[in-house]
Amino acid sequence: MKRLFSARNILILLALATILVFFLAPAKGVLIVVNARTYLWEMLSILPPILILIGLFQIWIPRETVELMMGSKSGLKGILTAIFVGTVAMGPLYAAFPLAVSLLEKGATVFNVAIFLCVWASIKIPMILFEIKFLGPQFAGLRLALTLPSIILISFFLTSLLRRK
Repeated sequence: MKRLFSARNILILLALATILVFFLAPAKGVLIVVNARTYLWEMLSILPPILILIGLFQIWIPRETVELMMGSKSGLKGILTAIFVGTVAMGPLYAAFPLAVSLLEKGATVFNVAIFLCVWASIKIPMILFEIKFLGPQFAGLRLALTLPSIILISFFLTSLLRRK
């Protein structure tokens, strides 16, 4: 089953599906290729700088610092650090995963890394400012009041689920 869903097989399956779409609906086939090219260029322009920054993070930030700030004994400080780092970070969510792996390798807990990833995906300072301006401070406050506890709950369940395995 693992071999069936390997990266190579999925890539081949997608290529065959694209060729099939080309024959059935040529305009949609062209659209698939144009979109794929656009996303490929976007990823190639974002990922190398992210990977360089991750390399610098691994060299410059000692393991002890990460363990102190987001490790198993960090408690509330770890949660607040994960929220802060996720909120001020910029870029698409797929850029957060290399940093998440690096945090795990340096001793951060799965719980804090899950909070970091969820916050990166849902709460950013520019997004909050946009919501306040266009949707009102009540909406932004309510969304934050509902989102943050949900993120902590999701991270707790994820951590307990991974502990069982």
